[in-house]
Amino acid sequence: MLQVKIGRGLTRIDCGEVRHSHADKQEYFIFQCVSVADLNNRPMRSASRLERVLRAGLFAVTAELNPPDSSDPQQVYDAALVLSEVADAINATDASGANTHMSSLGLCALLLRADYEVVMQMSCRDRNRIALQGDLLGAAALGVKNVLCLTGDDVTVGDQPEAKRVFDLDSMHLLRTAKIMRDDGVLLSGRKITVPPKLFLGAAENPFAPPIHWRADRLAKKVEAGTDFIQTQYVFNVQVFREFMARVCDLGLHERVYILAGIGLLKSPRAAEYMRTHIPGVVIPDAIIDRLQKTPRERWHDEGRDISAEIIQQVREIPGVAGVHVMAYRQEERVAELIHRAGLYPRIGVDKAKVLVAKKS
Repeated sequence: MLQVKIGRGLTRIDCGEVRHSHADKQEYFIFQCVSVADLNNRPMRSASRLERVLRAGLFAVTAELNPPDSSDPQQVYDAALVLSEVADAINATDASGANTHMSSLGLCALLLRADYEVVMQMSCRDRNRIALQGDLLGAAALGVKNVLCLTGDDVTVGDQPEAKRVFDLDSMHLLRTAKIMRDDGVLLSGRKITVPPKLFLGAAENPFAPPIHWRADRLAKKVEAGTDFIQTQYVFNVQVFREFMARVCDLGLHERVYILAGIGLLKSPRAAEYMRTHIPGVVIPDAIIDRLQKTPRERWHDEGRDISAEIIQQVREIPGVAGVHVMAYRQEERVAELIHRAGLYPRIGVDKAKVLVAKKS
């Protein structure tokens, strides 16, 4: 067994010697780290950067990149450049809100071309099981290693409500399908896959949807279905989230799945009110909206950032929380500000760390 010794200020590491710049001087960190095989009894799923960060017990940061309404790849790269500096992985959303944007698979292909770590979101709303299985194989062939399985918002919440919904599978069944393909090497038809996809599988969870006392039990079903990590709905009510996590720990789920708390960025009191009344599953306490209303208009963005930073600092102290997932629709610069403000920067990529494993004597 190897031991972890993490130097001051280091937030994202691999085994070995790590160097990063601070002001005008460079700081060096020599440390020992737990070998990946010893971190978890389960086998490595995909060896993605995100999986390695989580298995190392480091506090992970993921962030959403909302695809553009465009065919220009440069718009993708401009947004990704900002997020890549502050996040361990970038989520490529899949027609979120039932609105058309560049496809998640296309977005991932562009990001992988530039060597970014991606989490491909897959919604069941628009494709049947044949198409979903094909996309899983295609994504793995492109280099996608992390997949977030979602049921998807209903078409009625989008701007083309007359579109036909599919929902051949839901998120639970998609998880089971991906797990069967990965672990058993077969399609749902029973036909053998010559080279199974190596995937780190994720799902979403909403700790705030009624009945609240049942949410941890629902999470347990997703763990049984095959999820390796969870990204939650926005956490604005920390007390309710803390109670949810206590139940999660009582069930021992924190030892079976990595949980990343969802973090949002509020622009204004009006935006906060809109989110809690129009976005399914979002709960924002009156106290947060009152705080924004009492803030001068020119400071709304700063106050919203500070609220989110305070929430991050609180959820970091909750047992069982393995990281945060930041969702801020087309506000990549503000995401970077938030990560700095919350004290989660710098983040040193596991792929850039020099390997120098020192065994415990």
